[in-house]
Amino acid sequence: MPGDEECPRCRAGVCEIHGPAVDRREITIFAVSGVLLLAGIYVEYFTPYPLAGTALLLAAAVISGYDVLKAGILAIIRFRFSIAVLITIAAAGAFLTANPAEGATVLYLYAIAEFLEEYAAGRAHRSIASLLDIAPQTTRVRRDGGEVTVGVGEVGVGETVIVRPGDTVALDGIVTAGASSVDQAPITGESVPVAKGVGDGVYAGTRNADGYLEVRVTKPEEESTIARVVALVAEAQAHTSPTEAFIERFSRYYTPAVILVAALLIVVPPLAFGVPFLEAFYRALILLVISCPCALAISTPVSMVSGITTAAHNGVLIKGRDSLEAVGLARVIVFDKTGTLTTGRLAVDDVIGFGVPEAEVLAIAASLESRSGHPIAEAILRRAEEKGGDLRDVEEFASITGRGVQGRIDDEIHLLGNAALFPEASGRVWRAEYDRLESEGKTVVLAGTDSAVIGLIALSDVIREDARETVADLEARGIRTVMLTGDNERVGEAVARRIGIDECHAGLLPEEKVAMVERLMDRYGLVVMVGDGVNDAPALARANVGVAMGAIGSDIAIEAADIVVMEDDISRIAYLVALSEKTVSVVRQNVATAVVVKLGIAGLAVLGLVTLWMAVAFGDMGLSLAVIANALRIGRPDAGTPP
Repeated sequence: MPGDEECPRCRAGVCEIHGPAVDRREITIFAVSGVLLLAGIYVEYFTPYPLAGTALLLAAAVISGYDVLKAGILAIIRFRFSIAVLITIAAAGAFLTANPAEGATVLYLYAIAEFLEEYAAGRAHRSIASLLDIAPQTTRVRRDGGEVTVGVGEVGVGETVIVRPGDTVALDGIVTAGASSVDQAPITGESVPVAKGVGDGVYAGTRNADGYLEVRVTKPEEESTIARVVALVAEAQAHTSPTEAFIERFSRYYTPAVILVAALLIVVPPLAFGVPFLEAFYRALILLVISCPCALAISTPVSMVSGITTAAHNGVLIKGRDSLEAVGLARVIVFDKTGTLTTGRLAVDDVIGFGVPEAEVLAIAASLESRSGHPIAEAILRRAEEKGGDLRDVEEFASITGRGVQGRIDDEIHLLGNAALFPEASGRVWRAEYDRLESEGKTVVLAGTDSAVIGLIALSDVIREDARETVADLEARGIRTVMLTGDNERVGEAVARRIGIDECHAGLLPEEKVAMVERLMDRYGLVVMVGDGVNDAPALARANVGVAMGAIGSDIAIEAADIVVMEDDISRIAYLVALSEKTVSVVRQNVATAVVVKLGIAGLAVLGLVTLWMAVAFGDMGLSLAVIANALRIGRPDAGTPP
């Protein structure tokens, strides 16, 4: 975004221009240079016109690697040795030693890798602005004894906003009048709407379900919950990965060190040992050729690309090489609860009757809930349909905000809701069962009349298929599992016990999830975060690797994450870890092989025991082909078969 202009959509200077995600010019460049590269290789090796082949390869190298070459040359001029310098020297060395195909290929592949990284980063930056779309642009405010609709940015702290049924809360505040159920899932991840009354806090971006609320604003727009989430995502995106930092540090010292050693090899042997100058120069040239980091530079990205491609074929989208590597090194994986380990969909677990059959309790509850659109109602109606029960006629139906519903069935008033709906009801039996079910982390609904509770219905968030097996698989690999949730501690602990999670932290807001992820990073090092909702976006971005459950995840969570599980399948997390560990193993093999071979040939070059063509054939081109062949093993079934 040029200058200090603000985005008209999000009213803040935090996002990129909402333009096309893919630059067609770059796609054209890669297509043209790719054709030239293939044509050059063919002409170079399979026709009697090697000069024409070299010209084609040079054109491919310049077109695809223009930005890399420019950055490398400028860095050399400024004595700032970066990875671009390494690639530039590698390509130039390959052309100067009559290996133009290798030089052009290195530049082409590196340019594509840079493009993919920039594309993923650009999408992540654009996604920050989409967070603010959750909150409304305008809201109703009480002023001068009436209601007026104004822009959210014009509402001051202390003013009263009106939130009617179905409205989205525009600003953080405290309820001063009314009562309602508020869906806080976009912010806290809670699976059940929360009852709000006078004195309770509400958050910007949450949705009012069925009641009327008056809210006194406690924070301006720029300090609201949604604004904080935006700031957290933006801050987290700015963190540089350890791998990137290592590559930069390595490239600063590697190239000048090699050049210095080559210079010493030209000067010292003739002066100290009487070695002829031309022979010393030839040895230095061999050293420079073998030191060109072609195979070393390719060893990691080619393995990562193989792993990323394999993952894509198995429903896992990985946005960067560093993310794939980090997953295999992490010893802690953090899970969000609702929508990740659980489906976010309530289901009836228990129906208990007191003096009446369970079928009667379910029939009365389903009949009353047939008039409601609450998530609990949907779960009870599904259970009644499964049991084949008939719905009764309901008269005088009424919704009692924050407590439940009531209606006349068979000439008798029946109630369905929470314990606050039965202030006059007594009985140790139902209270004991109620406490027991609540202690198991379940949501308990009471059914009864004005004078007595006739039954209980317990519901819970459905645990995902394969969640237990996935956690067990991770623990078998020595990985600690942690669950973060916006639900209360009782619900969180119950779900953690059922799945086998090692550690659970409940009642967390988005910024508290980020803080917890940071504490885990301080304690364990690399941390992987798996989530799906908007409330997970800051934590996904802050973790070393963020994994979004794409089939059910929000757009912002997908954009903020480094890896997206395309299918609604938690077992893909275990597959991702297995694939990453295999990829990291191959990377280590490639790096170790490249270093050992190059050091060995470099040592022989210093002693004058190898020729230039040997250095190129075995230490450069041959080594590069060996590295590529080893990387292709990652895509074989035994290396990347999903569970």
